[in-house]
Amino acid sequence: MELKPAYITIVEGPPPDFQEVINRWAGSVMEGLSANHIALVEMRTFDGPKLVKRCQDAWDNYQPARLNFPLGNGNRGELDIIATRWETVAEGHKLYLWIRLDGDFVLDEDDLLDFDF
Repeated sequence: MELKPAYITIVEGPPPDFQEVINRWAGSVMEGLSANHIALVEMRTFDGPKLVKRCQDAWDNYQPARLNFPLGNGNRGELDIIATRWETVAEGHKLYLWIRLDGDFVLDEDDLLDFDF
């Protein structure tokens, strides 16, 4: 039986800016038999706590959480969300999503982030 994922959907606008995260924390979250690449997406939202709870509820029920977003060419993409948090900023709420990139996504050298947690 395939589990139905919980979605966070970017309805309109440009594709999100994926910034690859290079650190031990990101790698340890997604340990497995194959190499995993993790990216961070930051976005403004009206209700950060609700979106974080949507992901947490899915994970509590052993369901995936996915980001659905425009690709910029009229098509849409989907990637797995592996972690999330939100914070209050001057404009409202800011949502941070750590995403597992699949082999179809290529990031430029300028998109690499190195966090030391």
